[in-house]
Amino acid sequence: MSKERVGLYPGTFDPITKGHYNIIQRAAKLVDRLVIGVAGNAGKGPLFSVEERVRMVREEASQLIGTSIDVRPFSSLLMHFAMECGASMIIRGLRAVSDFEYEFQMVGMNARLNKDIETVFLMASDSHQFIASRLVKEIAMLNGDISAFVSPRVATLLLERAKDASRG
Repeated sequence: MSKERVGLYPGTFDPITKGHYNIIQRAAKLVDRLVIGVAGNAGKGPLFSVEERVRMVREEASQLIGTSIDVRPFSSLLMHFAMECGASMIIRGLRAVSDFEYEFQMVGMNARLNKDIETVFLMASDSHQFIASRLVKEIAMLNGDISAFVSPRVATLLLERAKDASRG
């Protein structure tokens, strides 16, 4: 009997973009169960609370029928969370060479913390390479069209939050 392959795709997902969704779709094909870890990461100054981001990711991931996906918040060290989830691999999306440098350092540190958990990189598809949550939020704050970058459901939530933020 083979052991279940569990992958962990961590991120802030503030908000979840079409680029994130593309990585989720592809990562789900590599594992028996995919855990999407939504990081608290208050240091990044998220626009949405952890609970709101978990709900957004769950709603988007629920469209992947027949895939075992679990969306969970976390605020601990990534490798501790990975062990808690039973993950044997961390899945990371790469958009550009600039992402690689940071991720390369993280792989080295994570390997020192737990050599049994592999990191797997998935290159963003060409239509999603330029999408960054930070830029999508900036466009929304300036009342720009974000429909190419996020789902209609996320666009509605983001534009509403941007409107609230500009008022207050």
